[in-house]
This record gives sequence, structure tokens and C-alpha cells, in this order.
Amino acid sequence: MIIAINRDRKLVRMNEISENWLQKARSYLQFQINLGFREIIIPRNAPPVLEAIRTELGECVRCPLHIGRRNIVFGEGDPRARLMFIGEGPGADEDKQGRPFVGRAGQLLTRMIKAMGLDRAQVYIANVVKCRPPENRDPASIEIQTCFPYLESQIAGVSPEVIVTLGRIAACALLETREPISALRGRFHDRNGVPMMPTYHPSFLLRQEPDRRCKAEAWADLKKVMELLGLQVSGNGAKL
Repeated sequence: MIIAINRDRKLVRMNEISENWLQKARSYLQFQINLGFREIIIPRNAPPVLEAIRTELGECVRCPLHIGRRNIVFGEGDPRARLMFIGEGPGADEDKQGRPFVGRAGQLLTRMIKAMGLDRAQVYIANVVKCRPPENRDPASIEIQTCFPYLESQIAGVSPEVIVTLGRIAACALLETREPISALRGRFHDRNGVPMMPTYHPSFLLRQEPDRRCKAEAWADLKKVMELLGLQVSGNGAKL
């Protein structure tokens, strides 16, 4: 019960930050309309909601994962991205650099994004937990619950048109289910009004390298995402 209350309080706080930013944005837009502008002028220093969330996170010590970490891995990419990728948690390379998906799995994710006709800078990439679990183990329930309000606020801040979750942990956390990834992937799930496509984690695809069937299935998932976003679907994902 205490865990649930703390999680709800954090989520309320994150929602308050997002709502405050939205109220300021609405006020500014109404001001421009009242002046008679047909095109709205966006100031270069518009309130950065993701930076506010990162500031609220601080040098987090809210769960045991902070004990062995080197860097918090918050997320990166276009803060107004149409497409958001969400993984499980940082690995050794990510912990060292403070950036998501920069190791071997990250290199594969980059190829997946390029195969979609996009660049990493055009999407937003985050993880369910922001600190590396020891020995790359699965994050514990309490660790996911502690970090989840910040992920929720990131999703609200970016407001993507589509979410792609990478692997079982991320899919189950966002859909609140225990189903295997094999049962979840291949179709869109409604996640608070946002279409969500679960697919395999790049690290799993690397482990299955000799058998390319999983990569073919992952590419089929991504093609559905491309179609929904109105992106040109071409190629067979052979470069993954």
C-alpha cells in the first residue's frame, strides 16, 4: 500500500509539471491569437518539459539501483518525436556513457531505426528504469514502480503518435500484463489512447543471430508501425 501511495504521489507531481507547461503553452498561444497572428510564433526558449522532468528526477536515490550506477540514463532524442522507443534498462555501456542504447544492442536499434527511413535524432528513446540493474538482471518490481512515474511523464512530454516497446519487461510494464512477448508482439495495443507495438529487444535478436526468423518478425512489427505513421515501407529489413 505504501509503495502504491508513493508511486501515485510521484505520478501526480510529474503530471503537475506537465500540466503547468501545457497551461503556459496555451496562454502563450492564446496571446498570439489575440494579437491577430494567423501563424503562431514559437519562442526558441519554449519551456522544455523533459528538462523539467529530468530536474525533478535529480541524482535519484529512490530505489536500490542507485547504489551501483555510474550515470542515470534518462533518455534522448527529439522531444516532439512521432515515434518513441522504450526499452528495459541501461546496460554497462549505457551506464558508462549516460545514454540509452549505445552498446551492441543499441547499434542494432540504430540500424532498425534507419531501416524505417528515420534517424535516431528523429525518435525518442527511453527505458523503464533509469539506472543499470546489477549484472544486467531484470529490474525488480519495486525498481520499476519507483521509476515508472518518470517514464509516464516522459511519454506525456513527448506525446508520441506511436510507442514501440523493446522486449518483455517494457511491454509488460506498460500494459500491466505478464504475457510473454511472443503473445504480445505483432499487433497494436491501445495504451492510454496511443498505439503501442511490442517487439523483441535488440539484445534478444543478437542472441538469436543464427536464426533470422526473429529479426524477420521484428521487421514485420516495424513495418506495421511505418504504415501507421505514413512512412514509405520498402525493403525487407535485410540490413538489421
